[in-house]
Amino acid sequence: MVEKSAPGSFWPSLYEPFRMMGSRLADWLSLAAEASQSGDSYRIAMELPGVGEDDVQVTVEDGVLQVKGEKKSEREEKGDTWYFSERQFGSFSRSFRLPSDADSAGVKAEMKDGVLTVTVPKKPEKKAAARVPITKG
Repeated sequence: MVEKSAPGSFWPSLYEPFRMMGSRLADWLSLAAEASQSGDSYRIAMELPGVGEDDVQVTVEDGVLQVKGEKKSEREEKGDTWYFSERQFGSFSRSFRLPSDADSAGVKAEMKDGVLTVTVPKKPEKKAAARVPITKG
């Protein structure tokens, strides 16, 4: 007779570090973002620490704003009797469907202190047609 492993036995605990590694990698590669709107525009801000302007591409096509790029991180430390080197690389992509009143022709992007801010102006509101009274002649 073969016994089944009880929860918390050897195999699940051996598997746990590998399961967590995938979520840590996804966290590192995902973009933290916040979206807001004002009276005349929409604003999307994304944290991109360690990413340069040349490593980011912002496009708008068919009402979808897309941010693509590549994160590159290298760290090297040396001491008298030790040496440490770490490299991390990965590409990212995030898409946002723009509202129907967004003016995709006027999109602007700015990178400052590791934060990419994309501003999308709103199209001017169409005013309702005024009703013209008809008088008897």
